[in-house]
Amino acid sequence: MLLRRPTLLGIAAGEIDLVFRRWRRPTVKAGGRLRTAIGELAIDSVDRVARSKVTAAEARRAGYASRAELVRFLDSRADGDVYRVRVHLAGADQRVALREQAELGDADVEAIDARLDRFDRASKHGPWTRPTLRIIAERPATRAPDLAASLGRATRPFKTDVRKLKELGLTESLEVGYRLSPRGRAYLERTHS
Repeated sequence: MLLRRPTLLGIAAGEIDLVFRRWRRPTVKAGGRLRTAIGELAIDSVDRVARSKVTAAEARRAGYASRAELVRFLDSRADGDVYRVRVHLAGADQRVALREQAELGDADVEAIDARLDRFDRASKHGPWTRPTLRIIAERPATRAPDLAASLGRATRPFKTDVRKLKELGLTESLEVGYRLSPRGRAYLERTHS
């Protein structure tokens, strides 16, 4: 579920606590989390509602000036049912704090090794984790298609794999390309990968 910056800012300020979407099938579920530019959002509830039952008060809680404005937004979207999603800001993106952890003990390195080894074993294209970390270290801020080509890989699966490294706090996305986080640099230094 992509959210516009004004909506995110409204959520952060506590002025918006509802999001409306038209979906064939919801892309979020109650109890889940959604990472955004302002931090992690908690998904409190996801309810299918009749478009005709959406109130003006709910439209305002979703950041719209009127019910008519919200209905125009919903009608401009693809077919599907209307869903009301209740959200709140749960806190900072935990990956941000994780990637700043540059002091790694033996247990930290072992845990990272175990996760990377598991990714490599599950891969259909062979071990990829350490080569990907090394190429990002060697060529920060390089376009993903260029990095992928250097490794003989297609761009889309390469980007999916880099997201797995980001989940471990090892990489950061830039405007163009990636770089190793302090945690990622510390890991490579400790393991000489």
